Amino acid sequence: MYYNSVMLHIVLVEPEIPQNTGNIARTCAATGSMLHLVRPLGFTLDDRYLKRAGLDYWDSVEVRVHDSLEEALYALGKPFWLFTTKARTCYTDVSYGPDDVLVFGKETAGLPEELLVAHPASCVRIPMLEGKRSLNLSNCVAVAAYEALRRQNFAGLAAAGELHRLQW
Repeated sequence: MYYNSVMLHIVLVEPEIPQNTGNIARTCAATGSMLHLVRPLGFTLDDRYLKRAGLDYWDSVEVRVHDSLEEALYALGKPFWLFTTKARTCYTDVSYGPDDVLVFGKETAGLPEELLVAHPASCVRIPMLEGKRSLNLSNCVAVAAYEALRRQNFAGLAAAGELHRLQW
């Protein structure tokens, strides 16, 4: 398993849709980020839709399962950001560190408001049009992870790709 010099931690609290979690696992594999899942899960880890969405990237991502968000945050002991549609601060207006924890709620309800009120300075929002409920969870994780990585100058990530059949 490859580890990036910048190790983001992506935490999904009670994820419900296996395809979203599979897509997020693929993003984690591509960025060298660790994936943390907080129970209860809306699927099993051997779910075929979960595996299919993650394609052949599962051996490239480290996944840890936690019984509670408190357990996960305590075990990590790192700065964390709570992504929520209810936040007043834009996700681009905060300073990300190289091993920050990005926390996302379940697809149908987001993060508990008690958690948000307890940590208002950690709450961030991805802007969207007024009146829209939310973005897809896997899209939010990708947007957030790449912004945090951009702030670290994409340390450890390949900056250029190669053509397969032709040359530049």
